[in-house]
Amino acid sequence: MNGADVVAEILKREGTDFLACYPRNPLIEACADINIRPILCRQERMGVAMADGYSRVRRGRQNGVFAAQHGPGIENAFPGMAQAFSENVPVLVIPAASSLDRQYTRPTFRAADVFAPVSKWSALAHDVRELPDLLRRAFQAMRSGKPGPVLLEIPNEVFAAEFTGTIDYQPVPILRSAPDPDAVKAAARMLLAAKSPLIWAGQGIHYADAGELLTQLAELLPAPVAATNPGKSAIAESHPLALGASTASRPKMYADCMNAADVVFAIGSSLTRTPFGPALPVGKKIIHATNDAGDINKDIRADLGLVGDAALIIAALIEEIGRQRAKPDATRLENLKATIAASKKAWRADWEKQLNSDETPINQYRVINEMMKATDRDNVIITHEAGSPREQLLPMWESTKPFGYLGWGKTTQLGYGLGLAMGAKLAAPEKLCINVMGDASFGMSGMDIETAARNDIGIMTVVFNNAMMACERVSLPKSAAKYDALDIGGNYMKLAESLNVASYRVEKPSEIAPKIKEAIEVTQKGKPFLLEIAAKEGYDFSRYS
Repeated sequence: MNGADVVAEILKREGTDFLACYPRNPLIEACADINIRPILCRQERMGVAMADGYSRVRRGRQNGVFAAQHGPGIENAFPGMAQAFSENVPVLVIPAASSLDRQYTRPTFRAADVFAPVSKWSALAHDVRELPDLLRRAFQAMRSGKPGPVLLEIPNEVFAAEFTGTIDYQPVPILRSAPDPDAVKAAARMLLAAKSPLIWAGQGIHYADAGELLTQLAELLPAPVAATNPGKSAIAESHPLALGASTASRPKMYADCMNAADVVFAIGSSLTRTPFGPALPVGKKIIHATNDAGDINKDIRADLGLVGDAALIIAALIEEIGRQRAKPDATRLENLKATIAASKKAWRADWEKQLNSDETPINQYRVINEMMKATDRDNVIITHEAGSPREQLLPMWESTKPFGYLGWGKTTQLGYGLGLAMGAKLAAPEKLCINVMGDASFGMSGMDIETAARNDIGIMTVVFNNAMMACERVSLPKSAAKYDALDIGGNYMKLAESLNVASYRVEKPSEIAPKIKEAIEVTQKGKPFLLEIAAKEGYDFSRYS
């Protein structure tokens, strides 16, 4: 058994069932030998994105793994790693490395060093005997506290070296921490004393599998639930206390309840400031609950902090509220539901014209509405691309199941969503997995639609093609006017067909519904489908404040 065999065996013990990869890396063949399926992508950052989507849907209990060539291969993976790091997603990246005698010889690329700022943990293996210990540390770092990507760089001579003896390795469990009981008591008092408490739900709800507990807490207080982009679908958005999610775009009921709140209970969120996420209005008392103490008072001053697993925190709060208060206020709950319903009705009325528009080129909101009507959202996982598709989809799409929506965007690189959708499909093959992207993002990653075709990954890709980087008109008016700098073009249906992907270009609103149905039928056979929409240039957003 050599070093590559050791790594493959440990991955097998950790439940790895596929390896996103790009040659050359000895691990690929070693994994194939023990029935870990290699999936070769077209470009390395897509491999990381696939691993990312898989890890999210499996809630970090199983982790996506990506392997790359040393030097230029792993260099190309940096954007994917940076995105996973910003999103706190537990993925394992294993690049090959230059030989040990070349590690400090220019221009050798040392991934363990270069990737350190975008890794929760990184290391270079020097000896085959180190591999079990290093992988145990990698999985421990990836899964403990706030999750994140890790990197283990392995030189080819370490991969090739003979490993003697037995592999001393057991799968690494996910460890959970409970909050300080005194902090729980104080949080319960603050929430019960609040006139208008609001729950701010982040991605940590998903990883803790705490959606049902969160719903119980919301009904008990009562309090509306506002989600971050990665926290979207933390509770069913059909629930009368659900406000949906926010980036720069947000529904009206989200803004109304946020403005009315006097105490905000942020749970499972880092409360990181980002131009692509919601901002907390000033003047609110903040209870910040997270599994990473380093996030408390990082960007937002907290009046009270709780550190621990989201499910354990919420369960403790529910118990403590029951001790401090005799019984829930049923009248207050019904009044709150009515207030939210009225705000939601008014918001929907504002967008009715666009959601049912018959204009050509086609209004993007009409497409979103038709997708909602045509799909069983209990069995959908949908994600978006950066830019306009994210801002249009997020407020309008009503998710009904946890992780039915993969939101992302603290840093927003174009082209990432395609890989996320593929990884999600590999993690949940029974689900309809959809990626909504623009023509600019397709230009960044579109060739990897062939990866889906070649590997029978039945995803549905919706491309809004307006032949224009429309949202950049504000920033580049002279460049657009004088040099047509924002004009981009292409027939993506024909491109998809050339890559063995079933596709259709929709030019009339009446075609949307039947072609969505056709796309779904194709994906159910394990094949991808690309639906190109001849879309309008406009980019109206639901930005209520």
